[in-house]
Amino acid sequence: MEILIATPTNFSFKRTVMSHGWYDLPPFEFDDQTQTLTRVIDLEGTRPVTVTVKEGKSAVVVAAARELGQRATERVVRDVRHMLRLDEDMTSFYEAVLRDPEFSWIAASGAGRMLRGATIFEDLVKMICTTNCSWALTDKMVNSLVDALGAPSPGGRRAFPTPESMASAPEQFYREVVRAGYRAPYLKELAELVASGSHNVEGWLSSDLPTSELMREMKKVKGVGTYAAENMLRLVGRYDGLALDSWVRAKFARTRNGGRKASDKKIERYYKRFGNWSGLAFWCDMTRDWLEEEEEQRKW
Repeated sequence: MEILIATPTNFSFKRTVMSHGWYDLPPFEFDDQTQTLTRVIDLEGTRPVTVTVKEGKSAVVVAAARELGQRATERVVRDVRHMLRLDEDMTSFYEAVLRDPEFSWIAASGAGRMLRGATIFEDLVKMICTTNCSWALTDKMVNSLVDALGAPSPGGRRAFPTPESMASAPEQFYREVVRAGYRAPYLKELAELVASGSHNVEGWLSSDLPTSELMREMKKVKGVGTYAAENMLRLVGRYDGLALDSWVRAKFARTRNGGRKASDKKIERYYKRFGNWSGLAFWCDMTRDWLEEEEEQRKW
């Protein structure tokens, strides 16, 4: 069955999907040739469903692998809207970047929405798996988690593990199968806290706490430092922080500082003009070339 979900006029499907590395981690799969995002969605109470998402005219076209009832359809629509950030109002961000000729391309190309998982729990687990390691190791950890603990959909793909399924696995599993290293007890504890209801990470999405206080809440989770917290803030719609790491520092040096190493303070000052949107302007600036060459070729 197919479901059409209307998109905002300033929405770019590919810029959203490829906004950062989540599209390359399961349960996501992205086929660049067909421009198709595949995802397994957990339906709670019944088997997960595999869906594909493509860009349509003023909409995304979601195709489910089987017929769905009303409740399951509503769940799929809710999750797709959440993952693609379709309800996020980017108006003030685009107004801010349009005032600066060097950054006006962001609004023109519909950049700025950052792909996220179906739940904040999923994003948090993945974020912990990105800290202090290579992307190859992140990929290995997330694939191992999904393969071992994710509920299967017809066809063999698996959903992202629930907090309950992760909580049921022993710490040894995280050490020996996931190869999570020092993160092993952190992942186990996080899953237990969320599964028991004592830690409401989903509440971060609608929290009315000031960003600084919400960041402190995030950093109470073991394995979450400033880098991980500022990245998580982006995924809940807070863009104050830059989430600096070695890759973006080196990219800034090449693109904005004549190849010379820049202090974190200098990087912060450069994007301060964008106020509460500084972190998003920074990320768009650092990733501009990911799709720019391809977009130029399409014009011809």
